[in-house]
Amino acid sequence: NSLLTEELMLSPAFLIVVILLITIGLFLYGRWRHDIVAVSALLMCSFFGLISPKDTFMGFSHPAVVTVACILILSYALQQTGVVDALAHRVLPKKGSSLLALLALTALGAFLSGFMNNVGALALLMPVSLQMAARHQLAPGQVLMPLAFGTILGGLTTLIGTPSNLIVSSFRAQALGENYGMFDFSPVGISVALIGVLFISLVGWRL
Repeated sequence: NSLLTEELMLSPAFLIVVILLITIGLFLYGRWRHDIVAVSALLMCSFFGLISPKDTFMGFSHPAVVTVACILILSYALQQTGVVDALAHRVLPKKGSSLLALLALTALGAFLSGFMNNVGALALLMPVSLQMAARHQLAPGQVLMPLAFGTILGGLTTLIGTPSNLIVSSFRAQALGENYGMFDFSPVGISVALIGVLFISLVGWRL
């Protein structure tokens, strides 16, 4: 395949840029599932010799990927057992102002995403958020977007909250022989999450 690349007089950098642009275009097009597009891009890189065949699927054994897969399983278990629904009905206020309800919803989303997948936390709270929007006579977008930002901010607070933290931790282990701890990100992450949740709940949703 590397010979094929040389025969076509295409540099590896040019091919990478072309494959990347096509992949982004297909992501934006949305006709095919994102995982199918991503795997297809990986196979194209292997076909043109940009990566060796033995290294093509090596990334799937990366600790960060395995951990994210485990978090997805945990998220699904929480969804099926109804734990999150019970927690949401206990934490979210039944009465009070829309600001209080939005603050509680965004904070709950941030808390959950610190210990489970962000998308999973968002998906679990979306039905509750739509009910809350109808109860307080708010547009769905005024509730869903703050919830989305809240789950993103919550992912900053722990090691498993976002794949980025896991990847950085694995590189630190390779360089220094020591991973980050579960709550090493918390001092900065919680500070940013608190400020962000307050801004989104009190001001940002109006924008």
